[in-house]
Amino acid sequence: QLVESGGGSVEAGGSLMLSCAASRLTYTYSMYCMAWFRQAPGKEREGIATIAGGRGNTDYADSVKGRFTISQDNAKTTMYLQMNSLKPEDTAMYYCAADVRSYSRCSRGYFSGFDYWGQGTQVTVS
Repeated sequence: QLVESGGGSVEAGGSLMLSCAASRLTYTYSMYCMAWFRQAPGKEREGIATIAGGRGNTDYADSVKGRFTISQDNAKTTMYLQMNSLKPEDTAMYYCAADVRSYSRCSRGYFSGFDYWGQGTQVTVS
């Protein structure tokens, strides 16, 4: 089960931190590739960041690189997304996702095929 929190409304240039708490995982957290996605109204879902649950390797889509930071607390099996310098175009529903896969496929080139999803948290930037 994945549960996101931390969404809200913020002015352009502001910051938000999203959290994704993972529980009742079939395998240990370190085996999962964790990711953040977002979907704006009328647009396709976009993968924006990944983090390997075991090694902590991270990768980002160009649209958020340098502004967003993905991190995790393995002990708490919780993933985070620190979002800085927010823009109106960042407005979207944000989802966390998890999938068991090799480290080489836990990167921005492999945003397809995630098995587990949270319910989403809304981020609105004005």
